[in-house]
Amino acid sequence: MDEPHDKRLTEFALIQLLPNIMTVGAICAGLSAIRFGVQGNYVLAVQLILLAALLDGLDGRLARALGSDSKMGAELDSLADFLNFGVAAPLVIYFWALQDMSNAGWISVLVFSVCCVVRLARFNVATKSEEVSDVASGYFVGIPSPAGALLAMLPMFISFAFDAGTGFPKLLICLHMVVIGLLMISRIPTWSPKLVRISRENVKYFLVACAFAGAAVLTYAWTTMVVLCLSYVVLVIWGLLKRSSPE
Repeated sequence: MDEPHDKRLTEFALIQLLPNIMTVGAICAGLSAIRFGVQGNYVLAVQLILLAALLDGLDGRLARALGSDSKMGAELDSLADFLNFGVAAPLVIYFWALQDMSNAGWISVLVFSVCCVVRLARFNVATKSEEVSDVASGYFVGIPSPAGALLAMLPMFISFAFDAGTGFPKLLICLHMVVIGLLMISRIPTWSPKLVRISRENVKYFLVACAFAGAAVLTYAWTTMVVLCLSYVVLVIWGLLKRSSPE
């Protein structure tokens, strides 16, 4: 009599596996980005990292919406984040501009990767602890790893948008990566969209804004990415000023 009940506990509907499938797809995108970075196809490599970031933003929310979130899915998502944003992103930057340097370029990659894995480990500990994390208050502690990877690739976005090549000073790119890495493990409060709520009367304006952003990405992809990265920097500064200001 208990067999149907046990069967329900050990079987999943295909749609419930969709979030984990998206996470695995993000891993494949990150690994493929490394491959195309080695081959010199930097535009495709960056596009694959952006795809991984998009999938990373959707899989967790979809899992919660379907009621299929699990400890395994959370661990898989964290491993995917490190691969895509702590390994693939800095390696693509290294292949793009830094591999002709002696050691400084590789050191900046190592620093960024270590900061990324420390940031993910700290986030995992915070979410598993019984204490209320800053995410619950609408802020992350430090820059999240996907945002950190996108900010680290800002010189590439500018290069693709304005056909600048690798005209940036290489030491400046190294310093940029190190600074972003340190910001990921900092205690700076950064804005989190997880608790943002849209009022019913403003939904139509939000949808129009999403349509505009989507059209901008499709039409002027790299210029839009530059604007988004700079806008995020402004949000970080605004959040820091807001949290530090007296009530």
